[in-house]
Parts: sequence; C-alpha cells; structure tokens
Amino acid sequence: MQKTPEHIKAKRYGMVIDLDKCIGCGDCMVACYAENNIPFKEDESDKMLSTNWIQVYKITNGKPFPETDICYIPKPCMQCAGRHEGHSPCVSVCPATATDYDWPTGIVSQIYTRCFGCRYCMAACPYHARKFNWWDPVWPADMKKYLNPHVSPRMRGVVEKCTFCYHRYQQARDKAYLEDRDELHENEYQTACAVACPTGAIVFGELDNPDHAVHELKQSKYAFRLLEKLNTNPKVYYLSTRKWVHRAGDNYLDGEEPDFGKGPDKKAQQHKESH
Repeated sequence: MQKTPEHIKAKRYGMVIDLDKCIGCGDCMVACYAENNIPFKEDESDKMLSTNWIQVYKITNGKPFPETDICYIPKPCMQCAGRHEGHSPCVSVCPATATDYDWPTGIVSQIYTRCFGCRYCMAACPYHARKFNWWDPVWPADMKKYLNPHVSPRMRGVVEKCTFCYHRYQQARDKAYLEDRDELHENEYQTACAVACPTGAIVFGELDNPDHAVHELKQSKYAFRLLEKLNTNPKVYYLSTRKWVHRAGDNYLDGEEPDFGKGPDKKAQQHKESH
C-alpha cells in the first residue's frame, strides 16, 4: 500500500550541544563541508563572504588571567518553529517559497531552484545562519570526484543553510520503507557534525521521543537556547554549567540576570502560565 503523509507522525528533530565538552576543534565544520558539498575560496580571510553551514564561535568571560574562561559555541541553523509551530522567521518572509517548514521532521528546508537571491530570509534570521552564494562553486584538482552524490551543489546567487543533513533522513526513510517500518531508530539518522564530534558534545535525535538521548538532555536545568526572548522556538539546545555562558546566549538589560538552572522547558511553562 502506498504510504501517504498521514501515515507519518510529525516529529521534531533537534540537537543538544554540550558547550562544556566542546573544545573548538572544528571537526563539525570540516564534516559539514565534506558532507554537503560546500565549496571554499582560495582566500577565506573575509569571513563575511565565506560559506559555511555550521560555524564555531569563541567567546570569553572578559576577565583577566587567572579568572579567564573560554567557551566555544558551534552554531548551525536553529531550525526555528516560531511562537506557533511552523512560523519560522525566514519562512514567513520568503516571497518564492524557497524555504519551508517540513512538518514530518520539523526541519526548515531550503529549495535552491526556487531561490532568486532576494535575501529577505537572511535579514529575518536573527542567528545569521543563512549564507549567500556570491560565486559559482569551484573545487580544485580532482576534488569533484569526492563530492557527495546525494547533495546538489548550489549555484551562484542563491541562499543556502544547514538542513540537518536532510538527505540522510531521506535515505533512512527509504530503508525503513523497504523494511515496512514507519519509525526510525536513533542511530539511523544522524547529522555529519554529530557523528564527527570527537568529544560527543553534539547529540542529535527526536526531541519528543523519550527513547532518544536529546529528549532527556534538553530537559536539563543547565539547558538553554540562543535568543530565547525572541520566541523563535529553536530546536538547537545548549548545555553549560557556567552562568556567564548562559548570559552570553541572550540580550539582557542592565541588572537583569538569566534564569540559570531552570532549563528552557520550565521557563517556557512559566511564561505560558503568566499569560
């Protein structure tokens, strides 16, 4: 029997990144480049013109030695859902429906053949997760032989971003379909960055599935999300036992302190009850 979308239960795939484990090695970036056919230029010194789907940022607590502390923050696309599920900032402004909210997975898609490069989505994204292709992709020597056949290279003049390696989800779904299964096992669909992380700082899975590690991790009292005040409802959670890292994750007024030790789910519940 042909399976229709009604047979597929809507899921929310997401990440939990433990910042206390991240060492800033950049393996996640290298894996992302290789997995998603991201080209690079001969001169990568101007990072404003670079193309990357995940970027590792370095922040400090601003204190002199010996109180100096450093934190590395890997930042992919947050796969926002918005205050109302599916109302992502970028999806809401795209005039060409080149980006859309995939209900079966909760992933914000990017359809390059529809994009005409207006960059409204880039202006709407508060996380600077979208990058514009200023040049046609070029790979030196025989590197074309090593491109991933499951990912289409993007042309000049379009916007691209992290898709949680959606092609891997499609491959896992095809395998499950052949085996007459509707559900995927946790290890069947994993992003390239999560697999490559040497310290296990990046954990990927279904946020609402109790059998997946991310379900419990996102409920930690030390979990938080970037710019939570915007109500973008991102699917990328961060963990840190350091209060200053939590504070760096959002914009706070003078004298205002982050809800350190409460966790995003508890804070969301308190916000709902107050309204």
